[in-house]
Amino acid sequence: MSINEVYVFRPFKLIALLCVFLALCLDIVALLSPAWVTAERFSLSLWESCTETEAGWRCLSTLTSDWQIATLVLLLAGAAVTLVTFLVTLISLCRGTHRRHYRMVAVFLFTAVVLQACALVLYPIKFIDGTVLQTYHEFNWGYGLGWGGTIFMLGGGILFCLRTDMYEDAMY
Repeated sequence: MSINEVYVFRPFKLIALLCVFLALCLDIVALLSPAWVTAERFSLSLWESCTETEAGWRCLSTLTSDWQIATLVLLLAGAAVTLVTFLVTLISLCRGTHRRHYRMVAVFLFTAVVLQACALVLYPIKFIDGTVLQTYHEFNWGYGLGWGGTIFMLGGGILFCLRTDMYEDAMY
């Protein structure tokens, strides 16, 4: 590179890959979280509902309710699409064929955002509609991590939509 040549490195795609990785990590932790809704002597996750009794905690599966199964399926589908997107992006960046996959990756990420957002809106609506707790309850950190993963997916999708390929060529 001579003195008259300038190369501008725009790391938008690497930042997008980092966003997708963080979204995937947040999704996995949210799916495994034991606390989506908590109240006094009550805890609800995607997998089980636990109530504290005099004999100890009694937990039952939540996979008997249709809305809880729908929420779980939507979240798992969003996480699976995010995993595929992460792998495609990582492989294409390593092989140097990254430019032709940007649009497909962005569409996959926006699909995962829609799946996750539907699940995360469905969950509190159906919980409040179907469960009447006599005590104060709150949506806990597991639910928040689900939203965090969705926001990182959206950010990654937006970054993959940016047209930086015209600047990545050696035009300078």
